[in-house]
Amino acid sequence: MNPFTTHEGKVAGLNRANVDTDQIIPKQFLKRIERSGFGQFAFFDWRYNRDGSLNPDFELNQPHNEGTSILVSHENFGCGSSREHAPWALLDYGYKVVVAPSFADIFYQNCLKNGIVPIPLTVEETEYLLEESNNADYTCTVDLEQQTIYDNKGFKAAFDIDSHWKKMLINGWDEIDHTLLLEEKISAFEESR
Repeated sequence: MNPFTTHEGKVAGLNRANVDTDQIIPKQFLKRIERSGFGQFAFFDWRYNRDGSLNPDFELNQPHNEGTSILVSHENFGCGSSREHAPWALLDYGYKVVVAPSFADIFYQNCLKNGIVPIPLTVEETEYLLEESNNADYTCTVDLEQQTIYDNKGFKAAFDIDSHWKKMLINGWDEIDHTLLLEEKISAFEESR
């Protein structure tokens, strides 16, 4: 994973509650074994019409949402099945941060394990970001070390994150990288057996 300390990016609003993992990455695209290439299928049933054309009514298809890297949505984001493909699809689509008032627990953990920073904010803070996301080129900065998200209009909010996962994200470590930090001790243990 890439280290994450701070990130400034354009903000996209997905003004929906209970966005489930089958909408984030529909089941028919789960046949791949790589972690990459899922972005083209993210939100497939919402992004495309039946004839394969882009759905102009879908929020993320709006021109001002092109090139966004921070996604803001409503309560219970990532509910549904535990498929790890959902954060893979979001990351491959370009999102490094997801903001919502609440997340499904397994989805939240899968984001952390794959390098996406999930930020739980209050409903009021989320509503502010959703409203501002309608403005072209609206950006926010996420400072993981300070655990804050802010814009250049005076908005600033603090968020909680487990210290273990904060360290993992800042260093760009996945669980295998973290285990390999103990390689000398593991080797010494194996040699003593």
